[in-house]
Amino acid sequence: MARILVLYYSRHGNVRRMAELVVRGVEGVPGCEALLRTVPEVSPVSEAVSPAIPDSGPPYVSLDDLRDCDGLIIGSPTRFGHMAAPIKYFLETTTPLWLTGALSGKPAAVFTSTGSLHGGQEATLLSMALPLWHHGMLLVGIPYTHPELSTTQSGGTPYGASHVAGLSNERPISPEERTLCLSVGDRVARIALQLAAPHKR
Repeated sequence: MARILVLYYSRHGNVRRMAELVVRGVEGVPGCEALLRTVPEVSPVSEAVSPAIPDSGPPYVSLDDLRDCDGLIIGSPTRFGHMAAPIKYFLETTTPLWLTGALSGKPAAVFTSTGSLHGGQEATLLSMALPLWHHGMLLVGIPYTHPELSTTQSGGTPYGASHVAGLSNERPISPEERTLCLSVGDRVARIALQLAAPHKR
């Protein structure tokens, strides 16, 4: 089985719903399984400590989860055109994996949610892509062979899946956004299988 790590941070639930769709896309590919993980909040108070296990939802990610995966898909809400601090903080702890090249050559993709249509979706996706390139990962986008990229009136970019949640988080994931989330999971899973195939002969 190829294991695809789907890692996300979600404040209002939109990125989590996207992550669940990405997981469905991964698990729709025979021979692939998804591992859903999240990250703890980052507190401005240095004494604050999160419990080792979250109260609800998936477990917190570990470096072992990252080391052992065959592909990685990361999701974050937009924070002024950048990934959210909890995702960035976790990525900054991955130097031991960078030093050993543990992620080099593995496929990866990114997804995001914003409050407004022009809220920095593509900038956020690129901000998440940069550390993955430094790790030597193979970034997988969404090709225009997906007609939803040309018809969407909300989220969806060639850099990765996206969602426009509205300023009050009132907008559900649109049919086009849903399809593109599924596509991201499907594409990374299939590429992970293709990359693994020569090593299993």
